Formats: sequence, C-alpha cells, structure tokens
Amino acid sequence: MSNAPAKLLPHPALTLCLIAVWMVVNNTLGLGHLLLGTVLAVLIPLLTRRFWPEAPKVARWGLLLRYLTVLLTDIVVANFWVASLVLRPGGGLRPGFVWFPVALTDPFAITVLASTISLTPGTVSVDLSEDARHLLIHSIDLDDAQALVDQIKQRYEGPLQEIFQC
Repeated sequence: MSNAPAKLLPHPALTLCLIAVWMVVNNTLGLGHLLLGTVLAVLIPLLTRRFWPEAPKVARWGLLLRYLTVLLTDIVVANFWVASLVLRPGGGLRPGFVWFPVALTDPFAITVLASTISLTPGTVSVDLSEDARHLLIHSIDLDDAQALVDQIKQRYEGPLQEIFQC
C-alpha cells in the first residue's frame, strides 16, 4: 500500500506545475478551475507515464524554484523585446542560427533546456544533434552568437546541471 501515492502521482512536480499553468492560462482562482486543473494535472501524468522511462530526479528544489522565477521573468522581458523589434521602424532584424554545445547528459534535462529556449520569445530550439551534444537554435535577432550561447549557458544550462545533477 506504500506505493499508492507514487501510482496516483507518478510525477508530483509535473502535477503541481500543470495545476499552476492551468490557473495562469485561465487567469482565475475559481474553485471550479482549480478542481478541473487538478483532475487534468493528475490524469495527464498517469496517462503519459509509460512514455517516461523514470521520474526525473530533482536534486535542488530551491534552485528549481529560482530557475522558474528567472524563466518567467525572461519570458515577460523577451515579449517586450520582441515587440520592440517587430514594431521598430525599418525592421532591421538579423535572424540567424547558432549551434549550442550541450553539456547536459540527462535526456530530460536536455528537453527542459530545449523547451526553455523555445518558450522564451525570440528564440526557438530547432534540432538536436544525433549525439545530443549540440542544439540548433534560431534567434529572431542574432547580433552575437557567442553572447547568446554564453547567456543560455549561464542563465539556463548551468542551473539545470545543478537541479538535475547531470
């Protein structure tokens, strides 16, 4: 009977994130949305658990919360940055691709990194090399490829290495 919570909530962190995202997307704190979001947040991991080889091991929960705060802040700031680029008279965008050298070794952590890049307006993860050592990133306005690589390593990849210890 001790495995009952693990069977009901195979990925408790994912469940909590799904509830939070549901509430944010619906822009409400209503009880009905909380209940529906909770039902979905419990069912989705249950229905997809066979696709997850094993639950990711979070080594530093405090750092994960800080990472999510940085990510949400970066998403808001990047939205304004992209809007200013698009609305700038004369355009002048310099789109480009850059190969990002991946230091992460855990497939889940690499997926989180790629998702983080794609969630941040102005950049998108395009491809992962077969050996999972390089991630192709497109930027809407690429001024300095090395600066972009350094920023991603410092703001996202470094903390992910500590969070997942990989």
